[in-house]
Amino acid sequence: MPEEKKYFAGLDIGGSTIKAALVDADGQSTGTFVEVKSHVKDGYEATFGQMEEALAQLAGNEGVEVSAIRGIGIDVPAPNCDGVIWTRANLAQDWVGTNVRDKFSKRSGIPAYMTNDGNAAALGEYAVRTNYDGGLMLVAPGTGLGGGLILPGGKIYEGVNGLALEVGHVSVPHREEDGKLPKCSCGWKGCSEAWVSLMALRRRLGIELAKEKWAGHPLASEDSSIEEKAFKLRDFADEDDELAIQIFQQQGQILGYVLGDLVRVFDPGMVVVGGGLAETSEKFRKRYMNWIMEGFEERGWSIYRKSPIESNKVTTLFEWATGGDHAASLGMGFVANDLFG
Repeated sequence: MPEEKKYFAGLDIGGSTIKAALVDADGQSTGTFVEVKSHVKDGYEATFGQMEEALAQLAGNEGVEVSAIRGIGIDVPAPNCDGVIWTRANLAQDWVGTNVRDKFSKRSGIPAYMTNDGNAAALGEYAVRTNYDGGLMLVAPGTGLGGGLILPGGKIYEGVNGLALEVGHVSVPHREEDGKLPKCSCGWKGCSEAWVSLMALRRRLGIELAKEKWAGHPLASEDSSIEEKAFKLRDFADEDDELAIQIFQQQGQILGYVLGDLVRVFDPGMVVVGGGLAETSEKFRKRYMNWIMEGFEERGWSIYRKSPIESNKVTTLFEWATGGDHAASLGMGFVANDLFG
């Protein structure tokens, strides 16, 4: 009898959806992706049911039984170590202190590995770059500012406690116009996330719209929430709006400044910028990357851009994320194949 095919699944658990991908025994994506509703706010057991639904859909779409899935990679939007969730983040309280990895593995009968969503997204971006085997650092501006680091060869760098690469909480020496440091969502002040994130975008937009200079701006007179106004800001930037350009330019330059220090510490070889910005127009991405490079060149040594020995050699590549919505789930499928294949 021919040997049963083996598959490996990646489950990317988010606040609203669970994205899932399937990888075969050769470490290749099967092209099978599914998405189900997430129940993280209802507790981990409710989420387990949705994870099982995602596995069943993956197997069904491939025409095999769930038993053909021999390993699972799971990522969660919260700090965790050795399967145990450390803080609530956007999860229900019962996740904290629970070994989610082992409980789900026991329930499903399938061995599992777990990490955070930033690491998973970084691994996904590494996996889709099949002709690249150096290091890769991902920074992902979104609601916050996440990140992850993949070492040469494809291994995730998590740190001893699974807490490495909290890039959004690196301190930066930038202050508001009144000289104060902006408060971050973590409770501290002056974090990079307080400058480069959707939350920071809303704060900066609110500050600017309160100024007389922008009294005639369409967003100043619009009867909508600051959240809705911030959502429209990228469209304004595409139309060369002065206010939008000013805010995004500051964000991009500060992100580049932060990367100057991070690259000096880790020397990854490649920096990938992900998050929602990677899905914007080509015009916006080009501008934003230029602003990142301006900030990087202000803080980063020149040798981290060009080799002083080989003048044509670029020492640190900067690219936009290309993995799309399923980068994290695909990355977790690859790591499951590597660990359990």
